[in-house]
Amino acid sequence: QVQLVESGGGLVQAGGSLRLSCAASGRTLSSYAMGWFRQAPGKEREFVATISKGGGATYYSDSVKGRFTISRDNAKNTVYLQMNSLKPEDTAVYDCAAGLYGSQLTKYDYWGQGTQVTVSS
Repeated sequence: QVQLVESGGGLVQAGGSLRLSCAASGRTLSSYAMGWFRQAPGKEREFVATISKGGGATYYSDSVKGRFTISRDNAKNTVYLQMNSLKPEDTAVYDCAAGLYGSQLTKYDYWGQGTQVTVSS
């Protein structure tokens, strides 16, 4: 019942920044915690960040701590992922998801189609 659409991906040089957006249909975003995941070619989907319903709690994977920031604007039905100091290892398709707060894939019920992020060396 929830549709999610990611945007903001692209090609950047190492050390650069991107901000990803995830827009939800209707006014349903505030009912869910949100998460960001990524998947590189030949690798399994990896947890990146999660944020609680009201935005008061966040949690990050060790690989992105200090570089990425997850935030949300429930009035706009949108969640964001600000990515700074990007590294080539960050190259992946990034997906947002709606569900329960946490790092486990099984906590999330709804997924977007993904947006490509490519970081050149």
